[in-house]
Amino acid sequence: MKMDNLRIGECEEGDMSELIEIARDSFPSPWSENLLRGEMTNPIARMLVGRVDRLPGKPVVGYVVYWQVADEMHLHNIAVRKDQRRNRVASLLLREAIRASQSEGARRVTLEVRRSNIAAQNLYGKFGFSVKGVRPRYYSDTGEDALIFWADLERIRPEGEHPSKSANKE
Repeated sequence: MKMDNLRIGECEEGDMSELIEIARDSFPSPWSENLLRGEMTNPIARMLVGRVDRLPGKPVVGYVVYWQVADEMHLHNIAVRKDQRRNRVASLLLREAIRASQSEGARRVTLEVRRSNIAAQNLYGKFGFSVKGVRPRYYSDTGEDALIFWADLERIRPEGEHPSKSANKE
């Protein structure tokens, strides 16, 4: 499915059951309903969802949760419905979160990702993120390390391509 019919907007209370289902299918230790609901009322948290209205019954295909802290964006979760993966949903959600965060004054973005999550690492690399450190045994469910990714938002292009890569094409 092409994602030209994907709409990205703010999370709504009615999206909660779909977010929980997506989280359970995406993470070894998904966030609980209480934690997700808490993010909806947290003044520094932002939650965006991707919707495809013509999908029967379950239009939410993905979500992103991040915090806006002073001039930094702290990315917490990106998750996509299993049957909608590899359709650029995560890229489009990340791009919109970055755009929105920049409009609120963010200059940098950080996140942690499991060392084993190569797909996520590739996504972040496409946007110009780089590994700046390791948090040993960060994930309590497996004891797995987290890689700390950082990016300078002034150097990220909205299309998700790092400037040094685009310069080689011209």
